[in-house]
Amino acid sequence: MNLSWDEERIRLGERMRALGAELGADLAAREQSQQLRAGDWQRCAQEGVLGLAVPAEYGGLGLDPVTCALAMEGLGRGCRDNGLLISLGAHIWAVQLPVDRFGTTEQKQRYLPGLCDGRLTGAHAITERETGSDALALTARARRDGDHYVLDGVKRFVTNAPIADVFIVYANLDPDLGFTGVTAFLVDRDQAGVTVRPRHEKTGLRTSPWGELTLDGCRVPAGRRLGAEKQGSRILTTTMAWERALILAPLLGTMQRQIDECVRYARSREQFGRNIGRFQAVANRIVDMQVRLEAARLLTYRAAWDLAHDTVSIFSEVAKLETSESAVSTFLDAMQVYGGLGYTTEVDVERNLRDALGTRISSGTSDLHRVLLADKLGITTRQRRTTPEPVRALHHANTR
Repeated sequence: MNLSWDEERIRLGERMRALGAELGADLAAREQSQQLRAGDWQRCAQEGVLGLAVPAEYGGLGLDPVTCALAMEGLGRGCRDNGLLISLGAHIWAVQLPVDRFGTTEQKQRYLPGLCDGRLTGAHAITERETGSDALALTARARRDGDHYVLDGVKRFVTNAPIADVFIVYANLDPDLGFTGVTAFLVDRDQAGVTVRPRHEKTGLRTSPWGELTLDGCRVPAGRRLGAEKQGSRILTTTMAWERALILAPLLGTMQRQIDECVRYARSREQFGRNIGRFQAVANRIVDMQVRLEAARLLTYRAAWDLAHDTVSIFSEVAKLETSESAVSTFLDAMQVYGGLGYTTEVDVERNLRDALGTRISSGTSDLHRVLLADKLGITTRQRRTTPEPVRALHHANTR
């Protein structure tokens, strides 16, 4: 894995950081009203953020996953609106990516250009009241009716739902088939039988809109089925590998900005006649913050590298787990560095902490990721090895 950036990539990272610094106006007020700033979304579209990974023929930049991670880290370094960053990630990795990977030519032509230039906003609808971590135990149903499918069900905690124009919806063709009957569909917001309701006051990520999607006899043309029948589990697995690897790349930039601000504060804040950075407890705390970040950064780029090389590995789950957990620890440490000021809304610390808490839940909880990793490492399988294979387990854990 080579992370020696060439000049073009360096310029891209710097451009994304500068763009990020222009975003997030009226953040405190919009947090209270739980509103994403439409102008910021369009600005990101104009600068190519929405099309980072989409092939050029459909209006995107066609960048590889490692370069996408670099760009999104730069954006997070400049942008203080973590909700916007999460909404962008959900749009890019959970909607554009599966359409690009599994869509027909007609589907790609219909949706990808608009998803890149900001005319369309996407949402990924899978979670239900009784299906969270067990994402494929769906109650939503799809019934074939001639050249249409009829969809019924309710999806909740759908990121971008209140502003979405198109949804990727998962439903089961036959309850008796379990996850093997799950099929994915592209559903337009204006179709009959579609109802979207804003839902839930959130602790953090409040500028990333959540909503509930209800499908009541919604007739979807067969041409809007994404992939083949009963291919939903494969589509979801691929989508989650990309989303878990890359959706928190902006958080790397956020953590670095927070650490830099803690360093400046520790060098300027005086207690007992000297800067607080001179106290070993404060200095060590900031050092630990940086060490955590470097580990999360390397894991994220390793996960992106594996995606770029179609390598099956554990790093998407590892990167998502480590980055989300590291972010919470880092912002808790930042609050200790700032003391009482960090507990106020005068600085970003408390908002960053609230936002980071949500990253341990979205795209699979931290506990779920540990369960997945235990399975991929062979810990929870019935067959027992006679000799340990740590290297094989690390690089090929989920090929068994």
